[in-house]
Parts: sequence; structure tokens; C-alpha cells
Amino acid sequence: MSRLSSPDVSSLFRNQPGFSSYGGGRLANLPVLNGMADDRVATIVDGVRISPACPNHMNPALSYIDPDSVQTATSIAGLTPVSSGGDSLGGTIDVERADPRFARKGKILVTGRVRGTYRSNGGAYGASGSVTVANHLLSIRYTGSYDQSGNYRGGAGMGTVHSTNYLTYNHAVTVGLHKDNHLVAITVGQQDTPREGFANQYMDMTNNRSTFVNGKYTGSFDWGTFEARGYWQRITHAMDMLADKGGHSATTGMPMNNDSRLAGYSLKATIPLGRFHTLKLGSGFDHVGLNDWWPPLQGSMMMGPDTYHNINNGHRDRLGHYTEWEAHWTPRVSTLLGFRNDLIMMNTGDVAPYSWTGMMNMTDAMAARAFNARNRGRTDVNFDVTAMARWKVTDSFTLEGGYARKSRAPNLYERYAWGRGTMSSSMIGWFGDGNGYVGNVDLKSEIANTASVTLDWHDPTAANRWGLTVQPYYSYVRNYINVVQLSTFSNGHHLLQFANHNAQTYGINASGHYTLWDTAQYGKGEVTGVLNWVRGQDEVTHSGLYHMMPLNGTVAVHETVGHWTGRVEMNFVKPKDTVDWLRGEPRTAGYALLNLGGSYTWKMLTLDAGIDNVLNQPYYLPLGGLSLGDTRYIGTTRALPGMGRSFNISLSATF
Repeated sequence: MSRLSSPDVSSLFRNQPGFSSYGGGRLANLPVLNGMADDRVATIVDGVRISPACPNHMNPALSYIDPDSVQTATSIAGLTPVSSGGDSLGGTIDVERADPRFARKGKILVTGRVRGTYRSNGGAYGASGSVTVANHLLSIRYTGSYDQSGNYRGGAGMGTVHSTNYLTYNHAVTVGLHKDNHLVAITVGQQDTPREGFANQYMDMTNNRSTFVNGKYTGSFDWGTFEARGYWQRITHAMDMLADKGGHSATTGMPMNNDSRLAGYSLKATIPLGRFHTLKLGSGFDHVGLNDWWPPLQGSMMMGPDTYHNINNGHRDRLGHYTEWEAHWTPRVSTLLGFRNDLIMMNTGDVAPYSWTGMMNMTDAMAARAFNARNRGRTDVNFDVTAMARWKVTDSFTLEGGYARKSRAPNLYERYAWGRGTMSSSMIGWFGDGNGYVGNVDLKSEIANTASVTLDWHDPTAANRWGLTVQPYYSYVRNYINVVQLSTFSNGHHLLQFANHNAQTYGINASGHYTLWDTAQYGKGEVTGVLNWVRGQDEVTHSGLYHMMPLNGTVAVHETVGHWTGRVEMNFVKPKDTVDWLRGEPRTAGYALLNLGGSYTWKMLTLDAGIDNVLNQPYYLPLGGLSLGDTRYIGTTRALPGMGRSFNISLSATF
């Protein structure tokens, strides 16, 4: 149902406990786990930790893979094993393509899948497909996708939500070699996004091209298993104003360019220590190199005559090592203990404003001189610890709990964004709030101390007819990267600077399921539910933390009868009353959405159909920020509206 409703990979997680997301574009929202957002979540695609190459984070990691290419999608909120990634606080999102397929010896395998999708809201349509040709040693697979949409409409009476259109293409070729217990897979791909509107930003994405090579080796030995990965990726990214915001030409708009190069490796060994103990050892290195420059606008006194250098030859290198020990002491008691060290090295070159002498650029010229005079190299030495225990108290009740110390170093923009002018600072920020942001070279790494308990009641039989999981958690974060106000702009928004504060987050996640019926005549019917609640406070400013989702939940009934599956779903969200007043975060009303979906499979064909927001309910997205793209059309700045009713259909075929 998620794949049918959206081209956004983050939608695959939408009913997972503790998960929410936000963003102004529609191709990949930024993930939030237990109230920790964006860079505080380790987001991994095919083993690669992709950093956004954009001052507005318009190209996050999940935007580089389409949903139909995803084989496994895993989210771990709260207590995260150190082997699942460091340099993060809230948890891990891990998305993987399928491994290459091979034929039986002496045979040739030709298999594939094609799919076409249409969504009525925005007139969106797309196509995707894959084909594999393989023998027992060599496999070659091609995957491709295309998706585009116009602006969507909000619920009843809300009208068009401007700057919500997009167009994107994905291509990838995977070559696999397999012999005995060894597999080598190399994927080469390219993604092009010629345009993507961003409703809660002043700018839009006018081009994004990613070219990558990703290699993977896995092997089994007498002593255990070994996995090695290596990758290289180049991202060229351009921003300006699409037609909804007035368009751009040689003399209008505001061109902004980024060029990023990523490279790295990861090594992981899993070693059984007898029958009941397992040791994992790992090492990884990630390099991010970034140039962010804004070409002069012809004839403009404000945006010229020189090039504005925002990040000049910046780099962020992370070297990490970990060890993790899993022990099964009895059939009912197990423990997990892990230690991790991450060394993060950052620096950037001298910067420059549009002009060193013009009056309109005087604020930025002074800020650039002060920035260039500083020693900007920084090294963060971070340590993570995760300790967990699991006790199967009875056949129907399991108790799991533990503690984690997680740390994250600042990103390049949090540390090195330097412009203090109204326009230049307003181009920095991935929060959708209309404010301007200034970096802080002296930021320290965030350190989160998290405790969590999971209570799991379940059917003691293999039928798994019912289950209920409740997970309370608490995190205290030292040096949480929040903001302080420096000044207020004439439009009412603020100039904010990143600053370390202490903060806390706490909440409860709950999920459950119950089998209503399971008969040969009526198939299987099941009711499922998810409930999430989180709060966060800054201990210095005593404001709410930004992007905390209000109490929300989903109740759904699934039915499976033969080749038919159906789903009726209700999403509930309470009003958002606790907000970050420092950033002017909007309050939003509560709402409830009804969604319907179903699919029918006949031989090689599968027809999927659904209706999102059946009642065309008007509502605002609690984490959507401000709908800046609508301001010139409606005369005011409102919160970002959610999508109104949409009829969705797709037809897929496998061979």
C-alpha cells in the first residue's frame, strides 16, 4: 500500500513504531525515529551512509533508490546495536536491494518484473521494471524507474499546494559472481531528477544527478562469515526557483550549485564462539567532499558580481571500529554488549561573499573575513556503548531492556555555514520554517544516553494469533545541537545560530495485532494497531524540540482470501500544541484519515488499487513546516497542507 501511494522510500516505514518523517519535497522525506530526525538517524542504502549534498537537504539518502528496487527495509528505533551504525542518536534505517539471482547449474535464468502506476492527485504516473539474465556463476540485472507528478491538491477547500511537483529517473546495473560460499556483486547506477518542487523552502531543486559504483563481497569460512563493501558516488546538485516561485533565467532567480564526492569501505566479520556466543568485529571509513557555490546573477547588485562560496572544498571523514558480543546464557536469557569508536575529521577552505565592497553584501563580507581568519579544522572522538538483555519470562511474555550511549558529530552546514545576511542565511536550513541559519565552528558532538524497556505479550503457539508490544524510552542528550536567536528579519522570521544545549526526549511506542478470523471460506482477517507518543524539551531555552510528532496512531483491518488481499486503515493524529517557539513552529489541528486498498493476483499479473484520504479531509502536516510556496498565491503563509483524496492504481507483471 505504501508503494502504491508514494514514490518515497520513507513511506515503506510509515506504520512502524516510533517512525515519522518530514520534508518539503515528495521523493524522499527525512526520517524521524523516536523524535530524533535527519542526521540523527543513521540512514544506510546498500551499505552506504549517504550525506545530503545540499544546504536544504533536498537529496537525502532515501531519495537515491526507488521503492520497487527495495528488497529489505529495516528500522531500528532507540537502542541500536553498534554494528548497525554510529555517528547517530535516534536509530538506524537500513535499505537494501536484492542480491543477484542465479540459475541452477546447466540452466539459464531469465526473469523480471514490470510495473505501471497512476495516482489521481497531482496526475502522477510512473513505471518501473527489472530484468535478470543468469547462469549458475554469473548474473546480470538491470533495474529502472520513472516517476513524475504535478502539484497535488490539499483536502476539501485547501486548493492546490504549490511547489509539490517532481520528475525523476533511476537506472542501475548489477553484476554478480557466485561460487560455492562466496558472492561478489557490483552495482553501477545513475539517478537524474530534473526538477522537484519544495513547498516549505524558498528554493526548488532544478537538477540532481547521482552516479555511483557500489561493491559487495560476502563469504563463509570455517571460522565464520565475512562481508566487505566499497563505494564511490558523485552528486551534482542545482537549486533555483521553478515556475511556481517565479521561475529563473539569466537575470532572475538565484542559482545555487553543489558538487559532492563520497567514498568509503566497510568490513564486518561474524565469528561464532562455541554454540552460545557470537562475536562481531567491524571497521568502516566514509569520506564526504563538498563544494557549495552560488554563481552571480547577471545584472544583480545583491547577487553579484562574484561567486558566493558557501562551502569551499569542505570535507567530513569518519573512521569507525566496533566490537559486539551476543551471548545466549540459557534458552530464555540472552545479552548483547557492544563498543564503538568513531573519529570524525572536518575542515573547509576560505569562503567569499558575492562582493567584498558592495553595501548590500557588507554583512556577509564581514562574516566571511571573520570565518577565514579562524582555524576551522575540527576532530571529534566519539564513543558508543550498547548493553541489552532479553528474558523470555514465559512462553507468552518477553522482557527486553537496556542502555545505549550514542554520539553524533555536527554536519558540514551546522559547523561551516557562515553567511549572516538575510538572504544568504535563509538559504541554509532543512527545517522548512522560513528562518535563516548560521553555523558554529565550535559545536561539540551530541551525546545521547538512552534507556528503554520493551514488554512483549504474544501468542505462545506458532499460530501467532495475537501480540502486543509496549516500549517506553527516555533519552538525555548532552550538547544537543539546537539554536539561539541572533536577530529578527523584517518578514518576522529569525536569524538563528546552531548551539549546543542539553535536552531530553521521552515517549512510548506500542503496536499490536489480533486475528479476527481464519477459515477456509473467508480467508484470514486481522486487526493491527500502532500508537506513538513523544515529547522533547530544550533544558536551556525550555522550549519544545523541533519536529516532535504529536500523539498518533493507526488502526487497520487486513483480509486475505485466496488471490485477494484488502486493507481498511484509519490514521489518527492529535493536535500539535507543543512546539518550538524559537523557530516559530506552527501549531496544527488534529485529524483522522481513512484509507482503503486492495490487490488481486492472477497468474503473472497483480492489480493494486487504493484510495488515500477517502473523505478528502483537510489537514496540515504536523512536521511539514510552512508552505512558503503558497504565500504568493494566497497572500499569507500557512502550515503545509497534507494531500487530499487520491485514487491510486498499479498493474505489475512478473516473468
